[in-house]
Amino acid sequence: MATKKTAMFTLTERLTLATGSDPTASATIDLGSYVDVGDRQALQIHSVDFIYQGATGSLHVNASMPNNSSALIQVLDLNRGGLVFANDRALISSGVMHLDGNGGYSSEADLYPDNYGKGADDGRFVVNDALYVEATIDGTSVAATNITVRVNASIVTLSQKDFMAIAIQSTAADN
Repeated sequence: MATKKTAMFTLTERLTLATGSDPTASATIDLGSYVDVGDRQALQIHSVDFIYQGATGSLHVNASMPNNSSALIQVLDLNRGGLVFANDRALISSGVMHLDGNGGYSSEADLYPDNYGKGADDGRFVVNDALYVEATIDGTSVAATNITVRVNASIVTLSQKDFMAIAIQSTAADN
């Protein structure tokens, strides 16, 4: 299906959920240098990791988020303008950090690209020119909360049929 053009590399983006009335943040990871329609070149996403940190000092997230709160982040291959439900085909990865009233916290990813395949040859193929990252925190944070997304990917060349199938599916998901 795909011929690898590069080894795996990492793309990163950091979102800051600031204190105040708007508990949301968004960012874009530009893929224009990696995806080429003419050469049927796509980005193959192998995994996505989320790192939750505070803003100052030791960077511990429990210093910036209030008790009994959650921070949610999603990576999409189409710009939906906000968070989406899990059945949206544009959703690539999603994760959440919960902070309980006793200062304990847990982090989980509820959707990983590794679920799309078992080996290094499998993954989620993206033919769009950007990835969109959306995040929110429920409630007002005590201080700025940072969430860094790390996308492990490689560049691949797809057969013409495979590239067209992915492009059509992505276009259909845009509606």
